[in-house]
Amino acid sequence: MSEKVVKPDSVWREQLSPLAYKVTRRSGTERPFTHDDFPKKPGVFHCVCCGAPLFDAATKFNSGTGWPSFFQPVTPESIDEKEDRKLFMRRTEVLCARCDAHLGHVFPDGPQPTGLRYCINGVALSFEADGEEDAS
Repeated sequence: MSEKVVKPDSVWREQLSPLAYKVTRRSGTERPFTHDDFPKKPGVFHCVCCGAPLFDAATKFNSGTGWPSFFQPVTPESIDEKEDRKLFMRRTEVLCARCDAHLGHVFPDGPQPTGLRYCINGVALSFEADGEEDAS
């Protein structure tokens, strides 16, 4: 993994859209079904904050939840996990390991081969199609 990315809050606010800032820097959640147009071609989804590669498009699946879902990250080192007890629930929060951006949550009800469902806010991701350079 690359060196940790740390920026002042004012820089994150400048760099990100208001919704991306709310989700990634303040642990918000976007409305479900706001990313029906997500790319369906080969490539890699990156952190919108720091550009770190997070999920390969080949691991994306339709979970029916309204948020982009993946069954595994690009590498285990790409993400960090921590316990989330907000909203009177116990969940596992998923963060970008490089910049600590809140991405979403992981649940044990996904498809094989992992059985995991990484339920990710689409606004937290940018997409790089195979053969293109990442725009973030």
